[in-house]
This record gives sequence, C-alpha cells and structure tokens, in this order.
Amino acid sequence: MSRLLCSHCQRPIKACICAFTSIIDNTIPVVILQHPKEVNHSKGTVTLLAKSLKNCQIIVGENFNDNIELAQVLNQYHTLLLYPSEQAEILSLTAVSKLKEKEKEKNNGRETCLIILDGTWKKAYKMFMLSKKLQALPQICLPETIANNGQYLIRKVAKNNALSSLEACCYALALLETSQENDFTMQRYQPLLNKFAQFNQFQLSFKQNQHR
Repeated sequence: MSRLLCSHCQRPIKACICAFTSIIDNTIPVVILQHPKEVNHSKGTVTLLAKSLKNCQIIVGENFNDNIELAQVLNQYHTLLLYPSEQAEILSLTAVSKLKEKEKEKNNGRETCLIILDGTWKKAYKMFMLSKKLQALPQICLPETIANNGQYLIRKVAKNNALSSLEACCYALALLETSQENDFTMQRYQPLLNKFAQFNQFQLSFKQNQHR
C-alpha cells in the first residue's frame, strides 16, 4: 500500500514540511541546479527553500553544458554563481557594492539572478567541473564568518559547520540585496532561517524515535 503524500511538498504526511515554509518575496531570482541524487533526499533543504522563495526555479541535472533551461536563464539574466572556487569574489558588503558598479556596465540592463548548486561537496564539484558554462560565470562565495556558522544538524557534511543550500542562499541573497554598505540586515530571511532550525529538530525527532 502506497504512503499518503502531502499534495504540496510531496512528502509522506507524517514527514510533511509545509509548516516550516516562510513565504519570502526575494527581489533577486534564484535558480537551483540540483544533482539528481538530491531530488528525493529526505534531509535536503531545497524543497523547503523553493516552497518559501517566490522567485525560485529548480533545474535537475549533472552536466549543464547543453541544458536548455539553463541556457534560457543565462540569456535572460545577469547571473552570479554561488560557488567557492579559487576565483570567487567574497561577498563582503564592500565587495557587493563594487560588484554592482562593475557589472552595471556589462549586464545590458538585465536583472541579476543567483545560481546555486545543490549537492554534496563532491557532487557540486563534479557539476561545476563538468559544466563549462558554469565555470564561465562570475563566481561569488560567502565570507568565512558566515560559512562557518551553519546550523545544518541533520546531515553529515564534508566540512565542519558547512551551510545547507537553504542557509547559503538566504545569506547570499541578503548580502546581494543590500543597497548600501550600512544597510545589511537578515530581517527578510531570518523567519525562514528560524523555520529551518525547527525543521532540523523535526528531522532529528525521527532519528530519536528510531532509537527508542
């Protein structure tokens, strides 16, 4: 007998995550490139993120060189890839201000769009290395003070205190949407981060019940 699924998040009723969404009207659109093996991962955060952000698109794949959906995104937007490569620009408030000025001349009036990779570190690296289109994009990364302050408690990661896709996206959007250096605030995204903390505890409760 098949399990009953929530019509909104498509998860089993007892594992429904709809209560942990927090609707946010992000001014910078987000495109999530998701590794196929992450699609049905119960501990993944992209479903929660995509259900919360009003301007969000998920594209599933591993090699995006010939991906039609990504090609359309690249044609429509001025895209920034959130990925900690060696050439990535660290998103300090000063850097964001300079980035906006520098790219204003190049984007031909196109709206900025944030692209993130959803997968383990190993999977994300493979996605990046396979896709020349991704390597050609301007790359940005979060400062260590943020990147080392993750609250992703429910999944083992390769790096200590690594951020989930949800956390990384929220912090990057908050920084990129800051209009002036002294204007930075997490106010828009903090409700979702608070819900994410509850989501962690919700997932941990299943693990605790299994050991009883």
